[in-house]
Amino acid sequence: MSIKQRLRAGERLRGGLLRIPADFLVELAGVAGLDFVLIDCEHGPADLITVQQHIVAAQAHGLGVLVRVGRAEPDFVLRVLDIGAEGIVVPHVDTPEDARRAVRAAHYPPRGDRGFATYSRAGSFGAVSIAAHLANAADTTLVVPMLETAGACAAAADIAAVDGVDALLVGPADLSVSMGYSEGPAEPAVQAMLDKVVAAAEVAGRPMFHIVGTAEQARSLPAGAVVFNLAHVLLGTFRSLADS
Repeated sequence: MSIKQRLRAGERLRGGLLRIPADFLVELAGVAGLDFVLIDCEHGPADLITVQQHIVAAQAHGLGVLVRVGRAEPDFVLRVLDIGAEGIVVPHVDTPEDARRAVRAAHYPPRGDRGFATYSRAGSFGAVSIAAHLANAADTTLVVPMLETAGACAAAADIAAVDGVDALLVGPADLSVSMGYSEGPAEPAVQAMLDKVVAAAEVAGRPMFHIVGTAEQARSLPAGAVVFNLAHVLLGTFRSLADS
């Protein structure tokens, strides 16, 4: 099943956030038993050939792939979905209209305005019919807005209610900095905003994605998807090795 289908079924998923090139980490994630990888093309390189190579490696190990795109990049959204990503994470979604733009970029008509082709990797290079490709894309394409300001968090209920939004993700670092803090969720005011988004998502029936740096942090989270920041995880591991 796709990431979207598994979330709908109520599964708790675990994935890793990474920046390319990191094909070795993709393979490690698959061997270790994670469920998906999130390739960060907002704060890292966004070469599509390399992204495709990472998607192929992930799929060979049974991993789903999401891509965090940049702000307002419908052409890039089209391409990463065409080469096989199961969905997108869209940063800096502050309003319902921002969310609707993300949905339109990710979905074919009539829900969206994504350009259509069956000869892409996503369409099995033309081996499936137009109807089958449309149905599969509608059923499996995941759209996850990132809420990264206090205003976005205040609008969480309206964003979650947008048709085509499948889950919500708070960007804790951006949220903290936008509010004038430097400690992320450790700041009570930042955690209060996070709690508001979680509550809004629950009311709307949308799962949450949570970015964390440790397994301990993940254990206390509600159902949905946990995204381990692999750079943070590896840095902590290397520091422990250096201190040994």
